[in-house]
Amino acid sequence: MASGANLIVGLTGGMGCGKSTAAELFSAHGFRRLDADQVVRDELLTDPEVIAAIRAQLGAGCVAADGAVNRRRVAEVVFHNEARLRWLEDLLHPRLRARWRALFAASAGQKFIVEVPLLFEKRMENWFDFVVCVTADSATQIRRLELRGLPPELARQRLARQLPLARKCELADFVLLNDGSLEFLRDQVNLLAPRLLHYQIA
Repeated sequence: MASGANLIVGLTGGMGCGKSTAAELFSAHGFRRLDADQVVRDELLTDPEVIAAIRAQLGAGCVAADGAVNRRRVAEVVFHNEARLRWLEDLLHPRLRARWRALFAASAGQKFIVEVPLLFEKRMENWFDFVVCVTADSATQIRRLELRGLPPELARQRLARQLPLARKCELADFVLLNDGSLEFLRDQVNLLAPRLLHYQIA
């Protein structure tokens, strides 16, 4: 994505790798933090046009009595159905991209860190100036997901549906290791953030 004077950094990684923690650390360096999942949840899934399309395509059960999208039901409907998942992505991704473009255009000279869990899976790497991948070993991922209330077997199933972390690291411009302490992750961000800001100035 052409960013003009902005610096737009995509942040990705596997479930339980600590993307949100890393994004928060980047914000301490002046990066404006955006979360793709939050934009979808708070803006797109509350759009009447999107709600109507979901009801028509995925069934009335995907919309609650109060008119809100039942995100858990939507996830159940599309999880094992590639055609429906592709339809949902085709519905949401152009709208997400349009919102980001408008925001970036109105924010000249700013720097953004944008959390996108499935950045490589959905071929979004060209949306960003640089991509940073946060990684952790599988045991650490499972343990963190358990702490969030996700049963280990379900966590393994969801991890298996994502692009292997090793491949994400190969595709990324920079990699952060997060199977150690918070201080270890902070030290890495403290080293990387000034490098990224140098590219913005250059």
